[in-house]
Amino acid sequence: MALTWAIVRWILLLIIVLNEVLAIYTVFREKRDIAATWAWLLVLTLIPVLGFILYAFLGRKLPHRRLNLMKTQTQLKLQEAIDRQKQQFINMPKPRHQVTQIYRRTIMLFQNIDDSFLSRHNHVEIFTTGNDLFQRMFDEIAAATKSIHIEFYSIYNDRIGNQLRTLLERKASEGVEVRVLYDSWGSMGVHPSFYDGLREQGGFAEPFLLSRSNLFDFRLNYRDHRKIVVLDGKIGYVGGFNVGDQYLGRFEKFGNWRDTHLRIVGGGVYGLQRRFISDWNASAAKPEEKLEHYRSYFPEIKVRHGSTALQVVTNGPESEMEKIKLGYLRLINAAQDHIWIQTPYLIPDDSVLDALRVAAHSGVDVRIMIPCKPDHPFVYRATQYYAHALAGEGVTIYTYQNGFLHAKTMTVDGRMASVGSANMDIRSFKLNFEINTFIYDAVTTDQLEQIFVNDIRDCRVMTSERFDQQSRWLHFKQRFSRLLSPIL
Repeated sequence: MALTWAIVRWILLLIIVLNEVLAIYTVFREKRDIAATWAWLLVLTLIPVLGFILYAFLGRKLPHRRLNLMKTQTQLKLQEAIDRQKQQFINMPKPRHQVTQIYRRTIMLFQNIDDSFLSRHNHVEIFTTGNDLFQRMFDEIAAATKSIHIEFYSIYNDRIGNQLRTLLERKASEGVEVRVLYDSWGSMGVHPSFYDGLREQGGFAEPFLLSRSNLFDFRLNYRDHRKIVVLDGKIGYVGGFNVGDQYLGRFEKFGNWRDTHLRIVGGGVYGLQRRFISDWNASAAKPEEKLEHYRSYFPEIKVRHGSTALQVVTNGPESEMEKIKLGYLRLINAAQDHIWIQTPYLIPDDSVLDALRVAAHSGVDVRIMIPCKPDHPFVYRATQYYAHALAGEGVTIYTYQNGFLHAKTMTVDGRMASVGSANMDIRSFKLNFEINTFIYDAVTTDQLEQIFVNDIRDCRVMTSERFDQQSRWLHFKQRFSRLLSPIL
């Protein structure tokens, strides 16, 4: 018996040693930041065997072949117009007005890191409910005559998803060019055959970056989290809503779904169209299905549709530059009076966390609104941890009580704003493919801030004292989830 136990101990010791060696090799063979490296070492060390299964889903990076596809396609960027606009900004006399100077610096940031051009005369509408958004969007899809380009993280096989599919099939049968790009994980449960009817009518549908089967490509990271709709190259939609019944408040688990989405008419649509074409070309299965930079996709704008100036900024793991995060930092650091943020996931990295602390301790009114309930338990416990930490630094934390808050917005001083798909978390900064609209307009920003004020009525203020009163078990879960925050 003693000999048997000795053999068992040697086997266990061998497993532990092999696990440690494999953990070190697995983590260090790919370039990643220090926080993520230590987080994965913690997981692989503390959870032998199972940790490697988690790594297979969450830790592996995209193959270089796919990343190179994205890098190649980003050259499709209205380059001549962008270069001309950059030169105009360089030659333009520096403004004396402080606000104008802040605009200028932020605009130049995105021109330099993302080749994002400034579009001035846009008409922007804000939607906060799924019923209003999809009614308007579907009406305009039905009215499209040339092209319908759609890209969503999630398009589900449910009532609203089937309604969209039926509408797209009808438009394709009318001869309208219809292309749908979806994320295979975000649209979990939807088989590629879901779009067979659309294809039979002459339309196209592709999973993002050729991820045709989750069975053989089971990465949970590096997802296409963008939400883009472009109709005839003239009307664009971008924001936080996906296509599914839960986004219309039809799921009891979430109740009312509170999100923010924009409808854009004007030159800003060019940025959405450019991004869609780049993503489509990187994902199209056949060379003949790829799109060229045809003029018809970027129709000439002959009138001024509105007064909103904006830039469309995109972010993804094909670039080491965390562009949207840098934009958030630029807005936070530029604030003189207030910063109001809505995000379902609050897991900032150290740079964003420090920027928010500096702003709060400098007398800037920093308010952050998060949900009152989780949709991903680990993520929500980490969100609670950082909310608690920031509450202790003078940041006002609101928890939205009327359903689930999914909006991703930031407003600064009533003059600048950001609305899009990117959360205030490391996943959106580093791992996902995201898209945001940065707005330089007091009128539109004021509308977003009025929405924030109205939402406060459905919120509870979570002070540092209230967080302290939570149970020890909940505090443990929050601290443990925080240790995994670099990989959540």
